[in-house]
Amino acid sequence: MTDRIAVLVVDDEVLVRLDVADQLRDVGYEVLEASNADQAIEILNITPGIRLLFTDIDMPGSMDGLKLAAAVRDRWPPVKIIVTSGHRNVDIAEIPDGSMFVSKPYAHLAVLRSMRELLSA
Repeated sequence: MTDRIAVLVVDDEVLVRLDVADQLRDVGYEVLEASNADQAIEILNITPGIRLLFTDIDMPGSMDGLKLAAAVRDRWPPVKIIVTSGHRNVDIAEIPDGSMFVSKPYAHLAVLRSMRELLSA
């Protein structure tokens, strides 16, 4: 069980987002959800306690998940970042330092392990 760490899940695929959010809530995380990067930025602007961003890469809107990750690293450096995609593999150089990439479909236990590893670093 966690100490109610706030995680922002960003994915335009509703069922995928809901599944990840439910899994995280089940183990005690506080979960906020966004369907695109623009919504994610709005949430980050009004919710200072977010500790981790879990974002898909391929999304509609003004920026994709990689650009969102870069924006979050610039504006909210303490926020840990996990980037995910089912359509492409990402080189570690494409994501901000200290971030992780998880390929879809992913195992929930692997996602949880990655989150715990990032949050404990």
